[in-house]
Amino acid sequence: MSVLLDFINAEGQERRASFPKFAAGDTINVHVKIREGNKERIQQFQGVVIQRRNPSTNGETFTVRKISNQIGTERIFPLLSPNIDKIELIRRGQVRRARLFYLRGLSGKAARIKERRRDVVKEVAA
Repeated sequence: MSVLLDFINAEGQERRASFPKFAAGDTINVHVKIREGNKERIQQFQGVVIQRRNPSTNGETFTVRKISNQIGTERIFPLLSPNIDKIELIRRGQVRRARLFYLRGLSGKAARIKERRRDVVKEVAA
């Protein structure tokens, strides 16, 4: 039994390594496989990560929020789902919280998140 769990955990770690490291406040683009009848296509869902639950486990999920036509939409993705084709990191956000539920009550310019500049400085200095 333990050998099987170790195998599953190792497989999850391998898949997790293929995704970029992201946290709450980051803007990401998730490429999701959508099945319609017998056809399959890739749909992109771009938005701000408002939370990550159960980090570093096989049950890890993350919630992405986007606003389309003045309507807020949130989707919860299991990180190790086979339906996630790719995750792209668009920009890093500078936030002071792990869960950004306060964004639900904000709109327009008030809902903006400041961009983290620290990573850019490290790349230039290296």
